[in-house]
Amino acid sequence: MIVTIPAPGIALAARAATTVRRAIDLIETWAAPVLQFAIRLWIARVFFNSGLTKIQDWDATLFLFQEEYRVPLLPTSVAAVMGTTCELAMPVLLVIGLMTRLAALPLIGISLVIQFVLGASNPAYDNAEHIYWIFLLLVIAIRGPGRISLDHLLFRWIESRRS
Repeated sequence: MIVTIPAPGIALAARAATTVRRAIDLIETWAAPVLQFAIRLWIARVFFNSGLTKIQDWDATLFLFQEEYRVPLLPTSVAAVMGTTCELAMPVLLVIGLMTRLAALPLIGISLVIQFVLGASNPAYDNAEHIYWIFLLLVIAIRGPGRISLDHLLFRWIESRRS
C-alpha cells in the first residue's frame, strides 16, 4: 500500500524542517560558544585551585611528589615544578582562550598520570572524575575554544588581513 501525503502536509513538513533548522542554527551560533566557554572555565578552576594549593605549602608539595605521587622518570623537584606551573599557567590560557588547544594538552597529561599512574599504585586515586576531566579537555583540544576566545578573535583578524 502506497501512502501519499497531501500537498498541505508537505508544506507543513517543510515549514517544520525549516523551524528545526533555524533552532539548530541558533544553538550552534549562541549556545555552543557559551557552553564551550563554560567548559573552559570549569576545568580551568579545577586545575588552578590545585596549583594554588601546591604553592601554599611547597614543602608539603615536594613531600607529596616524593612519597605519594612518585611520578616516574622525573626527579621529584622537577615534577613538582612542572606540575604546579602547568596547573597555574594552562588554566589562565584556557580562560582567556589563547593557545587553547595547546593549553589543554598538558592538563590531559596530568589527568592521565593521576588516573593511570597514581591510580595504579594507589586505589584511592582511581576516580572517575579524572576521566571526566580528560573528556572535557579532549573536547577543548579537538573542537577548540569556540567563538568566545582570543584564539577566535586572532584567527578572524589574520583572515581579514589575508583578504
